[in-house]
This record gives sequence, structure tokens and C-alpha cells, in this order.
Amino acid sequence: MVANIPGDIVAPLLAFDVESAGQFSSETKMALLGHGLAAGSLAESGIVLCSSVNEARALVGRGSMLESMVIRVFQNAPSQELYLGRVADTGTAEIRTVTVGVIPADGGQGVLQIAGEDVSIEFAAGTTANAVATLLAVAINAYFNPASKKSLPFTATVATNVVTLTARHKGAYATRLDTFVPVIEGGNAFNGILTFATTVPGAGVPDVSAILAAMGDEPFEIVISAFGDDANRTKLDDFHNNTAGRWSYAQQLYGHVFYPKMGTTSELTASAVAKDTWHLSMIPIFTNAGNATPDYEFVAAMIGRIAPLLGSGSDGRVSVNQTGLKVEGVLAPRDRTYWPGYATRDALLKNGVSAWKVNSSGDVITDKIITQQQTTNGVPDTVFRDIQAPYQLTYALKFHRAALANEHSNKAIVDDNPANNPNLRTPKDIKATLVNSSVQLQTRGVVEASQDLLDQITVARDADNRNRVNIILPIDRANPLDIFAGLARVYA
Repeated sequence: MVANIPGDIVAPLLAFDVESAGQFSSETKMALLGHGLAAGSLAESGIVLCSSVNEARALVGRGSMLESMVIRVFQNAPSQELYLGRVADTGTAEIRTVTVGVIPADGGQGVLQIAGEDVSIEFAAGTTANAVATLLAVAINAYFNPASKKSLPFTATVATNVVTLTARHKGAYATRLDTFVPVIEGGNAFNGILTFATTVPGAGVPDVSAILAAMGDEPFEIVISAFGDDANRTKLDDFHNNTAGRWSYAQQLYGHVFYPKMGTTSELTASAVAKDTWHLSMIPIFTNAGNATPDYEFVAAMIGRIAPLLGSGSDGRVSVNQTGLKVEGVLAPRDRTYWPGYATRDALLKNGVSAWKVNSSGDVITDKIITQQQTTNGVPDTVFRDIQAPYQLTYALKFHRAALANEHSNKAIVDDNPANNPNLRTPKDIKATLVNSSVQLQTRGVVEASQDLLDQITVARDADNRNRVNIILPIDRANPLDIFAGLARVYA
């Protein structure tokens, strides 16, 4: 068939029309939803491509929530295609005070850890408390980690021995930001001389609605939201639902949302069970554990670490077990009793909460990321529990759609085609395409395609609308190898 050369021309001609034979290519775009600063060029409710940490700083401002999330993603997924969605902050910015007490007579080195970053100053013997406070405030405002390109989530001012910290963004998120006097080799001169207080608690929860609207028809397979409150996660879930959302027949854009949640084990599981959906994944943060890394950085790093797997349908890595991957750029809880053991992780996973663990070196590593699916129509259902499932399905559906489009677009449908007219297609032709694409997906390691399953593929013309074919396409996804349960039989 030649699409663009008319069939009724008479004048001599030797020409070739050119068209693509079709080559499937999948992409996995990530969108980060968080706060930016007015100093950046990205307006509130705007979304834009970001290719580096330096570009993020220009777009959303130094020390912003989004900049720090970008840093953590690129530490774990350096080549990830990344977009920033700036959600407007609202409410009240948190204000804290750090009062400097009696200074050691010999002076020394003082280190204050803020959001996992060590701010260090040195002061000589005889330095006054006010002078130390001034040095500390200057160091906080000037802080920049050249290795990670990280700045701090607070700005500082000083007055009479007191450093005042103000969160860069409004909102209750700042109540979870950590300040801590660490133990260091040789002694920390700040030990016992700093008094912390919160004078104005952060208050207010943002609304992601405007940024979701700004996404338009652009596909974002991975969405990481800094906000895990009930109202926003419901909006994110609805945005991706199967009826009219991104997983519906009307959009076919797909995508999945990851968010952090802080609480006790019982609070986390209760929250997850209350939102039964396979479009959301909760990354747990434990209350009072000494969480140096902010929760929005933790979730960005964790999902950044598995993002290359989620997007790898061509080589089957989308299906593999994800346990034991070191998550770069995050610190384990200071309180080791909150390093989740097997029983805790198993309980979380049985109740819709993802799990991570800490290895013997003190590194945070992946354990198992899952969705929050618990039931379907009130009946227990684990088909979409593994995080691999929505991404295997995304790749498979895109692959099938591409195959159908390449082979059957701009054709007519008939029951039989005895002359093999290239402009005509039969239900058998369409089924053959789906069988072939299923086998190809099996060779890629995305699905299993037994003969019995291939036989179940059904393509039939609609009885009322003869322009339409109805398809039943069973998909048996490959399963991650999570558990080895062996018997060690010992002989004497």
C-alpha cells in the first residue's frame, strides 16, 4: 500500500512514498511536586523540565524544597528525565530559636546538624555567646555543601545570643525538620550550651490541584509528592483513577504517585488501609526516630533509586526484585530501635505500607515498595500490590497499542479478506498482532505468555457497531523473586 501516491495518476513516475515501519520506544518521566521560592524563575503552579541541580536552583531557588528533592533524585538516578511542579505554599512559616548559653572557656568547634547537614563554626577562647550566635547565623545563611550542592531549609537572623531560624516555605511540613547537636570526634563545643524552642509552629497544608491541572495531557509515569496529607493524596489518587483519570480509556496516560508519611507503625498502617488504591504508594517515616533527612528528600531519594528499574521494560528489569539497593543521600534514623526489623516490615507490607531497612553499615537500603491496594470490590486482592505491577502494565499496554497502531491504523475492518487487500483487516489479523506482541513482551521479561493465555486472546467485531472490534487481552505479569524459602537438610 502506498498512502500518499494517488492510484489514478497517468504520467510516468518512479517514486517512493516514505513512512515509518514502527519502532517502539518507552519513556518514564518523573514529576516532583513541592515548594519553590520566589527567587526562582518557575512560577507557582508551573511545571517545567529540569536537567540538573544548577538548573533547579535557577528554577525554584537555593535551599528550596524542590531543589533538595532534585538533588536526591539525581544522586540516585543521574539520567532521569525530571520535571518540577511548583506547588504554592500556604499558611505560616515555622520560626525557631537557638539560644547560645555559656561558652567553653577554651573555645573550640561547634557543629549543629540541620536537616542532616552539619553546620560547623570555630571560635577562640574568650568568644562571647553573642559572637558565637552571630557566627552561627552567618554560617547557616552561607551554608553550601559543595559535594551534594545542598543548602539549608532555614534562613537565620541573630539578636543578643539568640539565632532565629525561619523556614523557607510556609506550612506544617517544617515541624518535621530536624535540628540536632551531633557527637563528633574530639568533642562538640555546642554540646549542652544550645537551647532550642519553636516560637511559631509551621501551619498550613498546600493544595496540589493547580499543579495537577497544569500537567495537562503530558504523561508522567512517576509522580513524587512532598505532601502526604489525606486531602492531597485523595486528589492525587482521583487524578490517576480508572474511570476518568489518567488510567481511564479516555486518557491512557498512566502514572503512579509516591508520597512520604510520618507516624507510628499503627498510625501508618491505619492511614494506608484507609486509602485502598493501587495508584498510591506510601513511604513510611517513623515518629521520634531522629530523622535527620527531611521526609520529602527521603521519598525523592528512595523512588529515585528504583526509577531506573521501573522504566526498564525492554530488558525485564521492570519485573525484578528491588531489595537491597543502597539509597544515596539519606541518613538512617539516629535511634536504632526505629531501624525496622523483619516483623515490622512484614506487618507494614501486609497493610499497604512500603518498607525499607538499614544495613550493617548504617546505610538505608530498599526492602519492598508496594502500592496501597488491599481489595477489589471488597474482596482481598493483591494483583497490583507489587510496585512492579503498574509499571509492567504501563509498558505492556503502550507496547500493545504501538503494535496495533503500526499494523492496523488507517485500515478497514472486514470479516474475511480472501485477496489479502493491504487496506483491509480482519479480527484474526488483529489477534495475530496481539499474540505476537505478547510473545515479544515475554521475551523482554515483562509478562508470561503461555499457550493457554495466548489462546484466551479474543478479538470480535461488535454486534451493534460494525466499525468497532472488542478485545479481551489477558496479561500475566512476571513476578519479582522476593522470597527464598528453602529447607536445609543436614546429615551426620
